[in-house]
Amino acid sequence: MPDIHACELPANALLRRYLDEGAYADCYRIDVAGNVSQPEFVEAFYTTAVFKLERRLLAWFASRPSTDQQARDLAHERRNSFAAWNVEARVNGQLLMADMHQRTRSWLMCVPAPAGAAGSTRLYFGSAVVPLGGARSGKPRMGFAFRALLGFHKLYSRVLLRAAVTRLAMAAERAQR
Repeated sequence: MPDIHACELPANALLRRYLDEGAYADCYRIDVAGNVSQPEFVEAFYTTAVFKLERRLLAWFASRPSTDQQARDLAHERRNSFAAWNVEARVNGQLLMADMHQRTRSWLMCVPAPAGAAGSTRLYFGSAVVPLGGARSGKPRMGFAFRALLGFHKLYSRVLLRAAVTRLAMAAERAQR
């Protein structure tokens, strides 16, 4: 299975504006064999076992239940909200979601892999965390919880992307049978 790489946000990434405005933003990518569409990627991402655990936690603690059908509808642009997120933007194979508190963003992008990798697709996943205004200084700050959880977040981002790629590969195998 190909490696997941931390990388810079592409110049056209919908998430880039948050990085440019001083938010924390990250980006991970992986090149996979075959042609994957944005709806296939979005559906796979939000219906993995790993993400279902996050969905279950959101249903319990935030009263934001969600289903695989809702994920499918989100992927195929028949829905603009999902669990604790709302669609902020969709354009050119990209989906940008904002959480219910407008503090975090999740971004997915699907594009053909660069030249030399014919018949493959590059999948991106990134997040942004918008800083809070400082109580004393008024300057934006990230806070203790962000700093304490950043290592976990980076690992979890890779796990989520790997789970989506595995789900896509299993779907491709089933389609070939």
